[in-house]
Amino acid sequence: MIKRALNVTREADFAAWYQTVITEADMAEDSGVRGCMVIRPWGYGIWERIQRLLDDRIKATGHENCYFPLFIPLSYFEKEAEHVDGFAKEMAVVTHHRLVQKDGKLVPDPEAKLEEPLVVRPTSETVIGAAFSRWVQSWRDLPVLINQWANVVRWEMRTRMFLRTAEFLWQEGHTAHATVEEAREETMKMLEVYRSFAEDCLAMPVVAGEKPENERFPGAVATYSIEAMMQDGKALQAGTSHFLGTTFSSAQNIKFQNAEGQQELAQTTSWGVSTRMIGGLIMVHGDDDGLRVPPRVAPWQIVIVPMLRDVPEDQAIVDYCKALQADLAKLSALGEPVRALLDLKPAKAATKRWGWVKKGAPIIVEVGGRDVAGGNVSVVRRDRLYREDGKLDSAVIARADFVDGAAQTLESIQAALHEQARGRLDANIRRDVTDFDGLAAAFDDKIRYPGWVEVNWSKPTGADLDQVVERLKKLKLTMRNVPGNAAPAEGACVFTGQPAVERILVARAY
Repeated sequence: MIKRALNVTREADFAAWYQTVITEADMAEDSGVRGCMVIRPWGYGIWERIQRLLDDRIKATGHENCYFPLFIPLSYFEKEAEHVDGFAKEMAVVTHHRLVQKDGKLVPDPEAKLEEPLVVRPTSETVIGAAFSRWVQSWRDLPVLINQWANVVRWEMRTRMFLRTAEFLWQEGHTAHATVEEAREETMKMLEVYRSFAEDCLAMPVVAGEKPENERFPGAVATYSIEAMMQDGKALQAGTSHFLGTTFSSAQNIKFQNAEGQQELAQTTSWGVSTRMIGGLIMVHGDDDGLRVPPRVAPWQIVIVPMLRDVPEDQAIVDYCKALQADLAKLSALGEPVRALLDLKPAKAATKRWGWVKKGAPIIVEVGGRDVAGGNVSVVRRDRLYREDGKLDSAVIARADFVDGAAQTLESIQAALHEQARGRLDANIRRDVTDFDGLAAAFDDKIRYPGWVEVNWSKPTGADLDQVVERLKKLKLTMRNVPGNAAPAEGACVFTGQPAVERILVARAY
């Protein structure tokens, strides 16, 4: 039996395991406000890596960063009925601008009530649309391609760290175009940016496709998503891209004069990913010893742990480690300089080693007196922690050989994590279900961690779609998306019995 670093396993209690990883890996903690979290340096360091890598990709597609206010006038939302209905239950509202003492307590000052309530930003289509209406006058002003990194607030009733919080961090892109074709092309371009980012940087395989009508973003003409499979078989919507058509340009009066001198409404899009991606990273790559961070997004890719004993010989070990760190810093891996940390915190080497195991540092290097004398290092790869005999797989390697191969090792770990996750995704999507009873059986409660099922469907709308949604809700299931690479539909819809027009993924989801 292998003694694991965590006191709960994925198999025994996946939800408790997830929370334990967050705690033991020093990712985040409760803040004292329900649904809000303190993101600790290791967790925020991963978010900074996500920001940097994704921001480069967003800018490479021609977008510019900007910033819009946290507070949005309520009247902006009231202009677009479907949008406000979609977010009304989640809006945090500011009604006063001052507090006063009353009976020993601070309370809102009745004399400081705002003339118009302000909504704490749940998303920025309305306020950015108002700006676009000022910025866009002529076809020459289009396209407008902007992005902002910000925080948003949605008053969630059931919260879970990183996955669903009242306040979270994200990026939201917003664009305006002259034609439907340009706007749709933008929507699909950014969906592909998200898909490739998830695969290449997070080592997180995803399925990209269009959401069904009932899952569209409020006010959107079409919504597309990337869906990732967690180790418990549930789906996580990891990013979305929306074609908004003229919904918001009509509400916000985003008009332009075309080349023929006629007035037209702009076609708009929006798209975003959030700190929810970190929750996905944990549940896709974590194991019973903690987190495993893909090297591309690891704040520190290699952590050097000197084995010190409070003796004079310690200085030679520290000097050896500093020289090793300097040599590693000269290397490049995965297109960037290697990020190596020398951990000199005053703690036992074993304590520090297991701390970094739980954090998921890709490579952990231990250096003791014998290593210095022999010109070696002891190396642990986080993607394969144990040998077949159950002992820690700590390989003694010549220092020069380790340095020479460090970049390749990081690339190997990145590829291995993706390969493991891809294998799990591909092995847990069923495509043989042909009727609703078969769908229900695939998600029988006796099956601990069922995966996804891809089925035929006829793309019903209105009341017919509502009936499908209600039937799925009783099984705690949702339709995720229509995979862009799905095989053509043949046969009858598993929900309506009508001729199928496409295939859709069904799953339990976060």
